[in-house]
Amino acid sequence: MRLGLLCVGRLKAGPEREIYARYASRIAALRNLGFAGLDLQEIDESKARTPAERMAQEGAALLAATPAGARLVVFDERGRAASSVDFARLLESERDRGVKALAFAIGGAEGLAPAARERAQAVFSFGAMTLPHQLVRILVAEQIYRAMTILSGHPYHRG
Repeated sequence: MRLGLLCVGRLKAGPEREIYARYASRIAALRNLGFAGLDLQEIDESKARTPAERMAQEGAALLAATPAGARLVVFDERGRAASSVDFARLLESERDRGVKALAFAIGGAEGLAPAARERAQAVFSFGAMTLPHQLVRILVAEQIYRAMTILSGHPYHRG
């Protein structure tokens, strides 16, 4: 199953990019689990005048960038908080059902458009606090890596 990460905004060179790259590399190195790496697609931030217009444009761009036939999982403060094991079970379930692609989406500074949340098969939250989308990208990559280690029986997760 292909895994993709769709993000509004671009990471500049620096520690956030390096940490993300470390987890993406770890994900790619885990073989024989039925997952094929983590493809990153960065969506340009909207230059619309109002926050609502920016959110709507970015949401439309995220949906347009979602691969055809992919199931969509989004991260939004209004989503459900889940354990790492629950998240791993979602990946396992989608893989075992024969899903070809799973896309994870993170909105921009204005948040995630309602249209993207409505299209998603699952909406997760890292809590009620507002987090910078650059850090959420790292958290999503880490949780995907953690899920894969849980499924493989690797001792990374000590839950």
